[in-house]
Amino acid sequence: MGAQPVKLGIIGLGRWAKVLTRAAAKSDKLKIVAGYSRTEEKRKAFEQEFGVAGAPDMKTLLSNPDISGVIITAPNEQHLPLATEIAKAGKHVYTEKPIAATLEDGIEIAALEKKYGVTITVGHSARLMGSIRRIGKAIEAGELGRVAFMEANFSNERALELTPNTWRWYKAKAPGGPLSQLAIHQFDILHYLGGEIVEASSMASKLSPVGAEVDDQSMTLLRFADGKIGYVGSSWTSPGIFSVRVFGQKGLMHSETDFSSWDIPSKLHLSSALYIQRGKDGYGKREDLKVPESDMFVAELEMFAESCRTGKANELTAHNGNVAVAVVNAALRSIDNSGQYVRIGDILDEARSRAEARKVNVA
Repeated sequence: MGAQPVKLGIIGLGRWAKVLTRAAAKSDKLKIVAGYSRTEEKRKAFEQEFGVAGAPDMKTLLSNPDISGVIITAPNEQHLPLATEIAKAGKHVYTEKPIAATLEDGIEIAALEKKYGVTITVGHSARLMGSIRRIGKAIEAGELGRVAFMEANFSNERALELTPNTWRWYKAKAPGGPLSQLAIHQFDILHYLGGEIVEASSMASKLSPVGAEVDDQSMTLLRFADGKIGYVGSSWTSPGIFSVRVFGQKGLMHSETDFSSWDIPSKLHLSSALYIQRGKDGYGKREDLKVPESDMFVAELEMFAESCRTGKANELTAHNGNVAVAVVNAALRSIDNSGQYVRIGDILDEARSRAEARKVNVA
């Protein structure tokens, strides 16, 4: 007889809560049993659509002894206060990416693990795509030889649709435009594939005709601890694409996905391509590989459920979530300083100092 599904709550019942709740319904390892939003209409509508009972308040949801963990899909600035309340209640925490609106908030969220004996999972699900995992296995097995260079792009047409009524219009809420909204996914993936990122240099431009505050093009150069280099590009005025290419001394691999089916990850393999090109005798000879079927949203939720069950962290850690935000912040600082390289460690250390100072001031 199999183990009973881990029971979860969810806070923030908007579009992404619906995406994750649909994903959860595909798994027998977890079950979302309660949801909370400050708006009663949202709670009722969510319950009617998904059969997830609406909790009248946070206290009711967090006092439910059957719930082991809680998913946060609320706005970024609410991640820290919500995660703190969840952790205080002894529940494990899943927060959608980015880990928080600011890096110091992210540092404080990471500290909740030790303080309250819970795990933190951050929804950087793109690293769980079948094609990305296949590249990761090839690197680990030495199939590509020593990796020297990586490149990635995540683009879509969002900047052509922005209006002053949308939060992404504003620099304060979406700093760097696609840099913080799209490239952050690729920063996490290249961290997964390439290891420690030590510094970043970035440039940006504003080319959309709509006149939003935010930049809408970005390119960031990365240097890794072992000497490899790479870059991440992101356009907000282009048809959607998600691509990763890894160059090794024995071969290269390329993964490319059409963004149009992003919200339905179980079908991403139908609009994706994956190939490998090996050795000096293989230039121009690409071997098309079958794109592994996968569902990154189911996979991340099952990782979270396993952490709830065992109390052990999974690879979608608070640390990895904070590294992704730190690379974004380093890129933003680099843009402000004409492309100067900025060390990721410096960004993290500064954020830790601010977080510590904030604690002292509160005390």
